[in-house]
Amino acid sequence: MKQSIGSRTIAFPTPTWVVGTYDREGKPNIMAAAWGGICCSRPPCVYVSLRKATYSHGNIVSRGAYTVNIPAEQYVKEVDYFGIASGRDADKFSVSGLTPVKSSVVDAPYVEEFPLVLECKVLRIVELGLHTQFIGEIMDVKADPSTLTENGLPDITKVKPIIFEPSNRRYFGLGSCLGQAFSIGKALQSNQL
Repeated sequence: MKQSIGSRTIAFPTPTWVVGTYDREGKPNIMAAAWGGICCSRPPCVYVSLRKATYSHGNIVSRGAYTVNIPAEQYVKEVDYFGIASGRDADKFSVSGLTPVKSSVVDAPYVEEFPLVLECKVLRIVELGLHTQFIGEIMDVKADPSTLTENGLPDITKVKPIIFEPSNRRYFGLGSCLGQAFSIGKALQSNQL
């Protein structure tokens, strides 16, 4: 029997993303965010949920756009800093030494050094309590060429994304591949009645 641990924000895996925005003066800002995920296939959409107290929240509301930057494991220290510092008080790009790039399709910056970027136009804003969910239509995905496979799509083992463990507040890398999706389960189809 399982043990109840109460109503908590625990789900595995939880992403470690960096949300890129511009403030009212056009200064690029980034923040770490773990509450997010893909929420629609057509149109392709992703959501991030941010507290109203964050600097990025107001930036997204005023600009109607954001980027989801997926950092590689080697940037875990910088990403953690992006979750500790506020864009109201610090220029996180300058402090981290990372490079802001103006998106060509949405009014938000992305991080040049990160291997994968989703450029999003706000489609819906949903108030949920402490957090606001920003549902963004993915207008373009940009990937570092070194992370692409022969079919032109990103390879997760080359991107090396950071996983967040909310229950113990730790970061992890990826484990090993367990099998090919929509394939390894076919062996069980022969067991159907």
